[in-house]
Amino acid sequence: MGKEYRAKIFKSGNSLALRLPKELGLKEGSTMTLREEQSGYRLEAEPPPRKTIDVSGFAGKAPWLKPLPPELREFEERPSTIAARKAAEAAAKKG
Repeated sequence: MGKEYRAKIFKSGNSLALRLPKELGLKEGSTMTLREEQSGYRLEAEPPPRKTIDVSGFAGKAPWLKPLPPELREFEERPSTIAARKAAEAAAKKG
């Protein structure tokens, strides 16, 4: 079993708070989940939120670039797309 820490519960505003020792290595602002169990409580650190990239400002970085018109787009169709199109054409011929 790991180390044991003692902590005192105190009042903070209209809530109760538990001061955790720095030795636990928790980061300020991190979120914890408190789970009630038959034998007491379990405290778990939640994983940090995934970082996202804000691409909203990228559009103006290269004003000389224009989108390709549909007739110039050269992409190979996926096999699943080809199969779905053929199945739809076959169903249209039968029905």
